[in-house]
Amino acid sequence: MTTTKSTRAGKQRKARANAPLHKKRRMVAAHLSSALMSEYNVRSLTVKRGDTVKVVRGPEGVKGVESKVASVDLNECKIIIENITIAKADGTQKQRAIDPSNVLITKLDLSDPWRKRKLDSLKEARA
Repeated sequence: MTTTKSTRAGKQRKARANAPLHKKRRMVAAHLSSALMSEYNVRSLTVKRGDTVKVVRGPEGVKGVESKVASVDLNECKIIIENITIAKADGTQKQRAIDPSNVLITKLDLSDPWRKRKLDSLKEARA
C-alpha cells in the first residue's frame, strides 16, 4: 500500500489484496463489546486466536453464535470461529470463514504479555 491516496474503488481493493501480511494484520480488526469498550477506552482491536467473539451479522445459524476464534487467515482477511461449519457438496462439514467486521469481541485472550501491556497503557493514556 502506497502513501498516495486514491479514491478509485478498484485501486483500494487491489491495495488491500496485495498488501503485505504485516499490514493485513491491521485489517483483521473487530469492534469490542460495550463492556470491554468502557474498560479499555478503545473501540476496536485486532482479532487473535483465543479471543471470544459473537457473530452479529450473517445468515441464520451463524448470526448470534458466540465462540472462540480458532484461527486467523491473514491472506483472506477472515477469521475461523469454532462450531461454525458449512456443509460441502459431498456431505462433509468444513469450517466457515467469517469477515471480522461481522463480529463483536466479547472476551479478550490476554495470555500474550505484550498485548496485555499495550492494553493497560491504552487504558491509562485514554482515561
